Amino acid sequence: MSAPPPRLPRRHRAVAAAALVALLTACGTSTTPTGSTGSGTAGVSGTVTVLAAASLTESFDALRADFEAANPDVTVETSYGSSATLVQQVNNGAPASVIALAGTSAAEPLDRSLVRDTQTFATNILEIATPPDNPGNVTSIDDLAEPTVKVVLCADTVPCGKAAEATFRKARVVPNVVSTEVDVKATLAKVKLGEADAAVVYRSDVIAAKDAVRGVEIPAQFNTSLDYPVITLADDAATRAFVAYLLSAPGLATVQAFGFGAP
Repeated sequence: MSAPPPRLPRRHRAVAAAALVALLTACGTSTTPTGSTGSGTAGVSGTVTVLAAASLTESFDALRADFEAANPDVTVETSYGSSATLVQQVNNGAPASVIALAGTSAAEPLDRSLVRDTQTFATNILEIATPPDNPGNVTSIDDLAEPTVKVVLCADTVPCGKAAEATFRKARVVPNVVSTEVDVKATLAKVKLGEADAAVVYRSDVIAAKDAVRGVEIPAQFNTSLDYPVITLADDAATRAFVAYLLSAPGLATVQAFGFGAP
């Protein structure tokens, strides 16, 4: 499995988050490393509702904990799922302050009248996951075409499924697919439970799974990269502060510690 990049100690990330919010409070406006601006007022409070792609579960759980520690009067409520489903929920009126998606194409159906700002905060690539003992003896993407290797993919209606399709086309491989799943976490679960010999998921999911799976890299010439946008839907101080923290150096470092690439 690919070794995860070093992660900032939790206490360092919490201190950095507190410093950022203090700066926002003192100055009113702060420019983030990506060029976004975030503003805050003394005593930021409220609830930030974050809808995020399933692949962001572990990294956004860490972000939420650090941000809430630095902002005790703010509650961050997170909900994870397929990017396509999350966009549909927002279009149908589901309350959300922020939506973070796997791939910019996933945002295309989003009602643009709801969008206040969009920033790319991460990238991701695909990786093959196998059980730790690798019963299918999968060592390359070519092995996924073997009739004895049970392969699970994300459904072709969600970003990880579309990315896998593009990768297989480039590699000229027809995988032996035994099932498709609603999102990347459900796809990876099949491997964790020993119900599949291999799954094509995101590199971040392989890293987050730790010893529960083994990772097999897909060569760059075949792999597919996705840009992850964070889309701001609300304009309250708590939402602005959360997005500013995500786009800050410590926020990006937290996301990258879970296997995501830099924006």
